[in-house]
Amino acid sequence: MEIADSTEIINSALDRIVAGYVFPSRAAEVDRALRARLAAGEYHALSGAALCEAVTAHLQEVCPDRHLRLLWQDEPRPPTAPADDGAGRAAFLALMRAENHGIRRSEQLDGNIGYLDVRWMADAGEGARAIGSAMELVARTRALLLDLRKCRGGSPAGSAMWCSYFFPDDEVHLNDVYERSTDSTRQYWTLPYLPAPRYLDRPVYVLTSVTTFSGGEDVAYTLQAHGRAEVVGETTRGGAHPTTHHPVTEHITVTVPTARSVNAVTGTDWEGVGVQPDRAVPAEKALETAHERARGRWG
Repeated sequence: MEIADSTEIINSALDRIVAGYVFPSRAAEVDRALRARLAAGEYHALSGAALCEAVTAHLQEVCPDRHLRLLWQDEPRPPTAPADDGAGRAAFLALMRAENHGIRRSEQLDGNIGYLDVRWMADAGEGARAIGSAMELVARTRALLLDLRKCRGGSPAGSAMWCSYFFPDDEVHLNDVYERSTDSTRQYWTLPYLPAPRYLDRPVYVLTSVTTFSGGEDVAYTLQAHGRAEVVGETTRGGAHPTTHHPVTEHITVTVPTARSVNAVTGTDWEGVGVQPDRAVPAEKALETAHERARGRWG
């Protein structure tokens, strides 16, 4: 049962957005627009999931950032400290363990074509063995289909680990992430050590859909920008900003993008525009299309 009223909820969410959103000027615009709606009584009759949906729509109307959201969860969660990074990381790791570190399926397709269905970008520490095991299974294939059509996000470091398998060493600058709170930039490079063989000198096809988001987009965009993979499928959802989750009530969380990605090749990212496929086909045709192209390249 939601105890806080809509005014309290929106005020709390806006305070977090103004304090943390990666672009302060956009945060100020959001704050003005939603406080005007609040003063006009637009949220007075709303509560629960309906309130979250309305506020999210209005947030993204002013600032079309798909990570900027008010989320409703049916099961109550104790409102812990807003910036409890330890609790957030623990919850993410628990999810990754339950989801096999994002790896749903590995298969050898006809023509000795490898196939991996990846749903999350796992933590680069705990997920390293699982990622390595998946790459070991396709290590001797002649081409690889990396299916990210249902990949919804994950860890930037995990994305960098996945990308590292497709480059020969640790000398490839993948991207940077700028963090507003510290006014600092973290560089992501290919890793010097991996627990399975690198996948080199063979074609890689990344499959995408309108569902592909965040960390999944990171891998698709990075490999495409570096000329290491061909993207086959649909334009992705378009969320490039690493995000912090702030509990507002037991049922409501505001997600605030606090950082931005900068690709080392393009100097920008996929925020708001998505990853554009090299070969555009409906998502349900992407696997068949990529498989045919992979087999064709090898005669």
